[in-house]
Amino acid sequence: MPELRRLHADHAPAVLAFELANRAYFAASVSDRGDDYFDRFTEQFNARLAEQETGLCAFHVLVAEDGSVLGRFNLVDIEDGMAQLGYRVAQHAAGQGVATATVRELCRLAVARYGLRTLRAAAAHQNTASQKVLTRAGFVPVGPADPADLGGKAGLWYRRGLVPGS
Repeated sequence: MPELRRLHADHAPAVLAFELANRAYFAASVSDRGDDYFDRFTEQFNARLAEQETGLCAFHVLVAEDGSVLGRFNLVDIEDGMAQLGYRVAQHAAGQGVATATVRELCRLAVARYGLRTLRAAAAHQNTASQKVLTRAGFVPVGPADPADLGGKAGLWYRRGLVPGS
C-alpha cells in the first residue's frame, strides 16, 4: 500500500528518478521544469528541504512499497491558515484514483498536522484529470487563474474549506 510521507533528504534519489521518468508526461499538462532543474537537482532539492523547515511549505511524496515515488503532493505558501496545493502523479499510476485518494489524505493532514483551514489549487483548462481530482476531493472552482500561475496556460482556481475530521 502506498504511503504519503513528508519529504526527507533520503527521498532525493527516488524523487529524481520519478521526475526524469515522467518528464514528458508531465510536460503535456503542466510546465516542464526545464533542464536547469535536473542539472541542479541536488541544490534545488536541498533548498526545498530548507524551505520546508521554515514552515512556509510542506512537501510530501507518495512512496510505493518498493520505495519508488508514485507522486508528489505539496502545500506551499502556508500562511494565515491557508495554503496552495500542488501535486503530480506518475504516468503508470494515473487514472487509478491515486491522486484523488492522496489529495483527500493531504486535506486531512492539512488540518491535523498543519492547522490549515483552507486549501486552494489551480488547474489548467486542458488538464481535465486534475480538474476531476480536485472536484472529487471536495474542491470547488472559484474563478480564473492567471496564466502566470499555470506556466502560461489558462485555467481555474479551486478552493476547499477544511474542518477537523474532514
